[in-house]
Amino acid sequence: MDGYLILGLGNPGIKYKNTRHNVGWMVAERIINQYELKIIDKSKYYEIAEYEYKGKTNIVGVPLTYMNLSGEAAIRLIIKYKIPIENTLILVDEYNFPLGKIHLRKGGGDGGHNGVASIIEKFNNPNFIRMRLGIDRKFGQGELVDYVLSEFSKDEEDKLTEMLNNSIKSINYLIENGYARAASEVNSGKLFIPFP
Repeated sequence: MDGYLILGLGNPGIKYKNTRHNVGWMVAERIINQYELKIIDKSKYYEIAEYEYKGKTNIVGVPLTYMNLSGEAAIRLIIKYKIPIENTLILVDEYNFPLGKIHLRKGGGDGGHNGVASIIEKFNNPNFIRMRLGIDRKFGQGELVDYVLSEFSKDEEDKLTEMLNNSIKSINYLIENGYARAASEVNSGKLFIPFP
């Protein structure tokens, strides 16, 4: 396959659907809905659709495991669809960033994120791309788990919608232009500045 595997991490089930930890899942779901994609493959580990963009065939979807087992889905998908690890894009929440900030990074550690840790372990290779999506850091000591499993507030809805839309713009730019150029444009925020 000549494109990317785009996997939005989260927890399955209605009670997690709108939580901060599921913001990666929200992006993947938004792509599927926005482009009216059909689910082409579903197992107990994942659900995916085929996403054609700029002449490239990509896979977009979500793991159906819980967050800390995300690697189970990711490893099966890269083997089945023959996708290089370097062309694997994982969408994850990042509490060290303000709501709305989007950052691309290839390689490195798991940053304390259980989903990323699971994928590194299964791949035995950290050189996939992470799109880190800011969810803010409005919690005190010992409150992290409750915070990431809480829903976005009404006040945050506009900022969340903007981030979801900008995430799709970033993914499309990555597919078209490759990692190095996309990281430069996304991480600097230039991609999101409207033309005058």
